Amino acid sequence: MKNFKRTLALGAALAMTTTALAGCGASDQGSTTAKATTAANSGSDNAAASSDAKFKLGGIGPVTGGAAIYGSAVKTAIQIAVDEINAAGGINGYQVEYQFQDDEHDAEKAVNAYNTLKDWGMQILVGTVTSAPCVAVVEETHNDNMFQLTPSGTAVDCIAYDNAFRVCFSDPNQGKASAQYIGSKSLATKVAIIYDSSDTYSTGIHDTFVAESANQSFEVVADQAFTSDSKTDFSVQIQAAKDAGADLLFLPIYYQEASLILAQAKTSGYEPSVIFGCDGLDGILSVENFDTSLAEGVYLLTPFSATATDDLTVKFVEAYKAAANGEVPNQFAADAYDAVYAIKQAAEAQNITPDMSTSDICEALKKGITSVTYAGLTGDAITWGADGEPNKAPKAVVIKSGVYELAE
Repeated sequence: MKNFKRTLALGAALAMTTTALAGCGASDQGSTTAKATTAANSGSDNAAASSDAKFKLGGIGPVTGGAAIYGSAVKTAIQIAVDEINAAGGINGYQVEYQFQDDEHDAEKAVNAYNTLKDWGMQILVGTVTSAPCVAVVEETHNDNMFQLTPSGTAVDCIAYDNAFRVCFSDPNQGKASAQYIGSKSLATKVAIIYDSSDTYSTGIHDTFVAESANQSFEVVADQAFTSDSKTDFSVQIQAAKDAGADLLFLPIYYQEASLILAQAKTSGYEPSVIFGCDGLDGILSVENFDTSLAEGVYLLTPFSATATDDLTVKFVEAYKAAANGEVPNQFAADAYDAVYAIKQAAEAQNITPDMSTSDICEALKKGITSVTYAGLTGDAITWGADGEPNKAPKAVVIKSGVYELAE
């Protein structure tokens, strides 16, 4: 079980924003009067479900600002999943109503978005998309005992309480898995790291990568940091990697900074054999004015490839392109799609109905999600522990001719 009081979680969120977090009441928002006899208790046919009763599913993430590529992908993918589920008869015979709020990748605005959704009647939250807002919002969902499943919040404290779960790997898990992947595939003998020491996502991956490197066949020969105040000129860090003779450059950072590093490395004459990143690099091919040829051969530790040929992926990619003006879905979209269907499976395992209180729905979903095995876009047999972490095999993709392909 997770610690019941996690003051560090709120402190981490406050550190990531320039203003104090807005407060939020802790009253249970699922106050709809329960029916005398619910379908869950009576075992009645789901086809007899009340036509006016609906599950209210909320989403929070950035659809404006620098991280909008992530939030927009999640928003679209959730809508696709909800539409499919409703067309197929809903969850336990009940339709799903969905609303998404923009948090601009800001912790305070994420709490405001949560309050807006709570006033609307949200019963289940898919979100938030990015870590600092998620750390802030989990304090609120914990107080309200609302079930929260983040598709992509990777910081440890995103799931600080037992009402919160995630689809993606945590930062520490990504760092360890990256080191193990590089070692098992013999991708390098000398590794250089460039990371953002002011960012919890980047440092979380960095620290466990360095620790696990001691167990692998390669050596970390350069370990270079930058901060949010100095993320345009990477000449010093690149030169250190070059001078150390690193044949692999590990970038546990976001795609905006990575695109600058790749361009500046090319200019400086540093061309490592392999460049390796995590899910934060997803989106690098869409950076405006970026020469995408510089990303050729870049590895990303990510569980989803839009070029996979299995039926589920093909169907999802087609639906996403139709909904997003031809855009190709990224990992964040796949995580969000899986989140909604995992909730559906967990709810059906517990015969949950929307006339239950938010707290009762949360308690039932906690039981449901830890009892099911889910097969989706980001894993063939995903299970969840009571700690909120997913159990699934890590995968990597490599960029070839401007598209992601599953790495061997």
